[in-house]
Amino acid sequence: MRQGPEVPAGIDVLLAGDVFADLVFTGLRSAPRPGTETWSTGFAIAPGGIANMGVALARLGLRPAMSAVFGDDLFGVWTWDCLEQEGVDLSSSRRIGGGRTAVTASLVYDGDRAMVTYDEQAVVDVDAMIPADSHPSAAILYLGSRAAAGQWWRTAARSGTRVFADVAWDPSQKWDTALLDDLDACHAFLPNEAEARAYTRTDSATRAAAALAERVPVVAVTRGADGAVAVDQTTGETADVPGVPVDVVDTTGAGDVFVAAFTAASGWDLPLVHRVELSVLCSSLSVREPTGSLGAPSLRSLADWWSTTVTRAAAGEFRAQDLRRRFGFLDDLEPVTVLAAPHAR
Repeated sequence: MRQGPEVPAGIDVLLAGDVFADLVFTGLRSAPRPGTETWSTGFAIAPGGIANMGVALARLGLRPAMSAVFGDDLFGVWTWDCLEQEGVDLSSSRRIGGGRTAVTASLVYDGDRAMVTYDEQAVVDVDAMIPADSHPSAAILYLGSRAAAGQWWRTAARSGTRVFADVAWDPSQKWDTALLDDLDACHAFLPNEAEARAYTRTDSATRAAAALAERVPVVAVTRGADGAVAVDQTTGETADVPGVPVDVVDTTGAGDVFVAAFTAASGWDLPLVHRVELSVLCSSLSVREPTGSLGAPSLRSLADWWSTTVTRAAAGEFRAQDLRRRFGFLDDLEPVTVLAAPHAR
């Protein structure tokens, strides 16, 4: 049997993929133009890429392990330390001597963001980094990524691990449907609307979700501020969930937070509509801060949000009353209710 580094027992979710150091500039009035200097009103540095999901999972009380490559430069050392402090296990990750960590600069303006990325594309054998007998209850990866090229996740899926997959933006704009063949080993697929529509050649998130549900048991298609739609073929459930209004600072990594929350909610055996509601809520709350890893809500912050919502609803605030009805299931969700104020339970 192939031997690799050991992942500690008790890991809930195994993630594999690329890690970036995200440099986020918020509050820009416009995109930079050649020959000019543009000032931002906010700035943050945070772990990005697959690290967004690792941090989000840890803050939701799960025990994530992550397999990724880090450079030994300043960004790599700093990102590694940040993830360990957040409670992400890095036993199956690797530092590359002389390597440079991938960096993304995210420029936020006009309610959206543009990104510039540098990545040396380090060649690694992901299968050699992840133990052959590592079979946690769930795994997360990006289809088409270097991490997905290995067999570790297919091996884990055959042993009962539920694989939750996302997909990265296709810079070639070809949207090759052959990529979707990998869904045969996945439990759930969680793309955004633009990606889902492009790969299925459909004209709406709902039609895209229906088409993808023919390939994979569970599908959730995110729609940004408009929420998400989902199909669970294993139970026959469907869900169409609106967004949660918040003051947006930065949407970088919001989709990653959705994936992490959906994975956590699936482990809690929630009905589909509640899995999607909770994921939309976590994703929405994350955009109040720069980057998904900095903005990802913890169980404590979810409990505080719920307590505040209940209080405002009782005071007659219309929007809070609507949220109180939508998220009433949080009253029975133990990971949240044990932390909520007494009047919210």
